[in-house]
Amino acid sequence: MSQSLADSTADAAGTALGPARPPEARSGPEQKRHVDLRRLLRFVLHRPGLLLSVVIVVLVVLASFSPGLFTSQDPLKGLPTENFRGPSGSHWFGTDELGRDVFSRVVHGAQLSLKATLIAVLVAFVVGGLLGVVAGFVGRWVDDVLMRFVDVLLSIPALFMSLAIVTALGYGTVKVAVAVGIASVASFARVARSEVLRVRQAVFVEASRASGARWYSVLGRHVLPNAAGPVIVLATLDFGSSILAVSALSFLGYGAPPPAPEWGTLISDGRNYLANAWWLTTLPGLAIAATVLATNRIARALDGEWSRQR
Repeated sequence: MSQSLADSTADAAGTALGPARPPEARSGPEQKRHVDLRRLLRFVLHRPGLLLSVVIVVLVVLASFSPGLFTSQDPLKGLPTENFRGPSGSHWFGTDELGRDVFSRVVHGAQLSLKATLIAVLVAFVVGGLLGVVAGFVGRWVDDVLMRFVDVLLSIPALFMSLAIVTALGYGTVKVAVAVGIASVASFARVARSEVLRVRQAVFVEASRASGARWYSVLGRHVLPNAAGPVIVLATLDFGSSILAVSALSFLGYGAPPPAPEWGTLISDGRNYLANAWWLTTLPGLAIAATVLATNRIARALDGEWSRQR
């Protein structure tokens, strides 16, 4: 009888307190966030190349927003008595013909180059994405007209188009960025259009239309969120090519006027001293190459992850 009474008491207590929940059920969204964080850390740590690329990009971003974290020297002032000093502990990247510290010029030049690159990618992303979305979602003659325009843009080499546009707009960092962005519009438009066409034919989009949803509701709730992934990956990949394009135009003299330390300008200024001061072009060029390779590595990782989820 005592055993039966104990069982009855336990049953009553269990009924009053409710059924016991496992630890995963008690955690809820917090448990999911921990799982996602562990998966992201595992994904990055198992790929040392990707981890190094992320570190490089973070350092470049920090240098562009807060160059004082890396150097306290003035990039525009130098000591003529210290000109053409090789890389050393006091001058990591050496000094130029005016005795200016090359490392400080590279660090401060990241701000100008990254600003131009961000503007270029934003112009290409917004304009090209808008053209692709309109062409893919509306279809019919609108698609034909917009895609013929995009084909014309694709037939012109990107660097030649950038040179033509920046010559018409004038010199300067922002104008160079706009020129590079317009030259990249066609690739964004093609990718956005193909993704919108793919998503537009999906079953859930057809079901949403059949249920009487408005076109803007279908576009905003279903088409754009599911078509944005590859376009974002392309933007990450285009970030590296835009750095090269902006640096190339700055190298040709279309960027900010001297003594602004843009990366392309640094290489252009040092090419006359390759025989006796190789570091003036080599080390800024390595900084550009490292940044471009790092962004490309991150873009490939994002592309692979997006393809796996699809």
